Amino acid sequence: MSLPWVIGLRYTASKRRNQLVSFISLLSMLGLVMGVALLLIVLSVMNGFDRELRERILGVMPQATVFHRQGITDWRTHAQAFSQHPDVLAAAPFVQLQGLASKAGQVTPVSLYGVDASLEHRVSRLDEFITGKTLRQLSAGDLLLGAGVARQLGANVGDSLTFVAPSREDASAMPAVATFIVAGIIRTRTEVDNGLAVVRLVDAQQVADLGEAVTGIRLKIADLFNSRQVLRDLMANLSYGFYGSDWTRSHGNLFQAVQMSRKLVGLLLFLIIAIAAFNVVSTLVMVVVDKQGQIAILQTLGASRATIMGIFVVQGGLIGLVGTGVGLALGVLGAHYVTDAVAALESALGIHFLASDVYPVSYLPSDFRWSDCLEIGLVALSMSLVATLYPAWRAARVQPADALRYDR
Repeated sequence: MSLPWVIGLRYTASKRRNQLVSFISLLSMLGLVMGVALLLIVLSVMNGFDRELRERILGVMPQATVFHRQGITDWRTHAQAFSQHPDVLAAAPFVQLQGLASKAGQVTPVSLYGVDASLEHRVSRLDEFITGKTLRQLSAGDLLLGAGVARQLGANVGDSLTFVAPSREDASAMPAVATFIVAGIIRTRTEVDNGLAVVRLVDAQQVADLGEAVTGIRLKIADLFNSRQVLRDLMANLSYGFYGSDWTRSHGNLFQAVQMSRKLVGLLLFLIIAIAAFNVVSTLVMVVVDKQGQIAILQTLGASRATIMGIFVVQGGLIGLVGTGVGLALGVLGAHYVTDAVAALESALGIHFLASDVYPVSYLPSDFRWSDCLEIGLVALSMSLVATLYPAWRAARVQPADALRYDR
């Protein structure tokens, strides 16, 4: 091993005469550990929110939809035509009604969706979140109810509820009224649960008095961020009366909020890492003062300035390496177990931190990515190494005569 490595390792492991130097060195390392660990955990949580938006919310709600002002009568022809677009993976019809659901005097607004069970699985992941009957098992009069709506109404599987929808044509006309039996509960653990009800396409058509027509056609897009361009392409070939909407209108603000929060929190925690890394500066400056006599002796024995600088770069780099390594290890563990830990804390305290009627997701998700781990590790190590340059330069400029004159 070269001389800077040998002496740098010994300086790092040895006890110092000045206990304050040891204390500040420990604080700088702990600060680096906490900053790295927290940054990795927070980024994993933000990634989790992003994943839940894509897989849960947009897995149930439409990614892109095509409507007609009077309803789409020949929907099969249009669905087949839409599927020819290279970026459209699948298309399925739906009927959407806004109304009120009531049970035993309890009333709450809901969005009633009528879907074709034979086609819906191509455009959504709804069946993955159902407790009870699946879409294909629904019979006439059956209804799948969001968990939030069921909780507000006090409804369980097998209960009967009434759905009331205003007339589409004349607001003064009598509303449509239908009775359904709750056949299953939809639990996505997102805001979707607070206003969703699903029935067979035929049942929804009867309630809406649409005949064979549907409200719109739902599309599954290969690239979510290309949904707006896909709709433009489709609209260019359709007649007057058709219009489209995509997920950026319904949930775009949520996605942007998650991305902005991720960037801001990441920036703040990167600053914490920077502060912790540059605490190495104060630590090494005090080490240089503490070791002036030894530095002077090394210089009189022929050590060059580069060797002296190397000693303190090695020492600071080791502090950064240990702090970053321990921080990454704790961050990886925290990212993998933060969801279970928060759930256990909620259960122990009897408190629900993330209610789905306030937050888009009712639990704390986490999605650990090795790319984040690598990026954080490289940045933390780089900051630590940069922080060693000034103290190392100070050490290399120590004058042996001045240092040994007052050394005892």
